[in-house]
Amino acid sequence: MKKTLTILLFVFCFGFVLPEQPHIPVDNATAKDWHPDSFWYYPWGRSGVHKGIDIFAGEGTPVHSSTGGFVLYSGSVDMGGNVVLMLGPRWRFHYFAHLKDSNNHRIGFVDAGEKIGAVGTSGNAAGKPAHLHYSIRSLYPQFWNYKANNKAAWDRTFYVNPQRFLRL
Repeated sequence: MKKTLTILLFVFCFGFVLPEQPHIPVDNATAKDWHPDSFWYYPWGRSGVHKGIDIFAGEGTPVHSSTGGFVLYSGSVDMGGNVVLMLGPRWRFHYFAHLKDSNNHRIGFVDAGEKIGAVGTSGNAAGKPAHLHYSIRSLYPQFWNYKANNKAAWDRTFYVNPQRFLRL
């Protein structure tokens, strides 16, 4: 039992020391390709609050992993359309949505900058300009992000502002 707990503690701590290597996930995109106030924007459709940023680019523009990590899911969901969900360093989930395609990517480890899909209009982005919805969710609450006057204040403690992550 003690050995199992030691191994689990080691694995947990190891997740915090892995380098993140931030990388803007859309080919040739810059901070000018997303709106600086879109993270945690309210009101935002069925989800209520926009929990990420939308990086606009031409349909079919390659999308790359924003950091190294492990792809947990590559497929389709209702609102996000074609998506890739990845677990990266610091126990953060990186979510790439509205992809033109994602089924060509395998489950497993990816390096920062590895191609995982292409910009599209799938899911609830149908009929809108092509873009990548990119969000980062923490596995644990980050209490310093709590803001009592915000919508979904507790939920916000689990999200990382992708703009801060991507600013190099």
